Amino acid sequence: MSTSPSASKSWIKPALIAVVVAGVAAAGYLSLNDKQSAPDVTFHGIHGEKITSNSLRGKVVMVNFWATSCTTCVAEMPEMVDTYNKYKGQGLEFVAVAMKYDPANYVLNFAETRQLPFKVALDVTGEAAKAYGDVALTPTTFVLDKQGKILKRYVGKPEFAELHKLLESAIAG
Repeated sequence: MSTSPSASKSWIKPALIAVVVAGVAAAGYLSLNDKQSAPDVTFHGIHGEKITSNSLRGKVVMVNFWATSCTTCVAEMPEMVDTYNKYKGQGLEFVAVAMKYDPANYVLNFAETRQLPFKVALDVTGEAAKAYGDVALTPTTFVLDKQGKILKRYVGKPEFAELHKLLESAIAG
């Protein structure tokens, strides 16, 4: 019994499709695991200090873009404080970056009356928000690894149990 040439080659098309699908999947997986570096910015603290990206290297960092007029930001701040206090002894650094439209005196008053224990910065020109991908929605929080790579971006209030697991993994790594 002989097989026709078309029947013996019928496996080629499905095999090629499988190879292409596998290649696309591998490329997608690699691109997801290729962490983007956080932008090289200088934050300007509310007390006049400069906080540079280089000064944060070697630590896991949370960069939280927020505003005093943002009800979600204000509501999540006690949990942000608790998160910072829980992990600061293990190398966590935190920079709360007030948006450019937030008046400096409001930010200073908020930070002082709530005794925020972490660095608070003003993004007076909007350059930091722009550098981080044109952040417009608040709160937006970035988690950076010790090398300054972005591990996660949260838009809105983070799921804090998930955030804590991410921080523990990043601190251990």
